[in-house]
Order: sequence, then C-alpha cells, then structure tokens
Amino acid sequence: MKDIDIAEVAQLSGVRASTLRFYEEKGLIASHGRRGLRRLFDPAVLERLALIALGRAAGFSLDEIARMFAPDGRPRIDRHMLAAKADELDRTIRKLNAMRDGLRHAAACPAPSHMECPTFRRLLRAAASGKVGATKPVRLSRRK
Repeated sequence: MKDIDIAEVAQLSGVRASTLRFYEEKGLIASHGRRGLRRLFDPAVLERLALIALGRAAGFSLDEIARMFAPDGRPRIDRHMLAAKADELDRTIRKLNAMRDGLRHAAACPAPSHMECPTFRRLLRAAASGKVGATKPVRLSRRK
C-alpha cells in the first residue's frame, strides 16, 4: 500500500491534522517523509491511531499510551497497567452509580423539601465529610 499524506490520515482516522502533528511531536506517531508540505505516513499509522483512541477512551493519558509502544513502534501493553485502569474504572462506576441513585431519589422524594428527606440529609453529610466520591459507594435507603 502506498504512503498516505496527513490529510488522508485525518480523513480515514477521524483525527484532526493538528492532533496528528501533536501526536507526532509527542512521539506517538511518526511521519517518514513529505509530499510538498504535507507529511507522509505509512498506512500502519491507522492501526496505531486506533490503539491511541482506545487508550484515550479508557482514560489513559498520552504519556501512558506512549509507554504502551516498544521503540520499534509495535504495541507493548503492560497488563498490570490495564488491570489497574480497570480497577480505577470500577471505582468510578461505583461512585457514578451512587450519585445517579441519589439524584433519582432526590427527584422523586415525597418529602416536603429535600432538607426534610433523611436520605438527602445522609448524602449531604457524606458530601461534607468527603465520602462522596470515595471508593466506597454511599448506601441509599429504598424507603420513600
């Protein structure tokens, strides 16, 4: 397959040319020539960009993603780093689930005001003590 220029890479990958130049500055991708003023890339850059996109979607920083590639450019993914990210995502999911449940309760609570709702008051105490956002979910009552 022939080399592709930066405009084609941007079109095929959905990554803006300015982002491609930034990735090249960070060492995440490498062009290997020019056609006029346009950088040229090996078509394999598209797979590398897909791996970068997957890493970004999972919440990895660009520096963490850069460490996922060997000096020759092939993927070298640390399984322990993946497991740690999965654990971090689990904690985030628990926190967001607790927040969602609290919001749903507050939206449907039959108490005359939120300040009279025992569940809402517990959420306020948890927020004041720093427990909202902690790794343990806030336990919500199912009473109405």
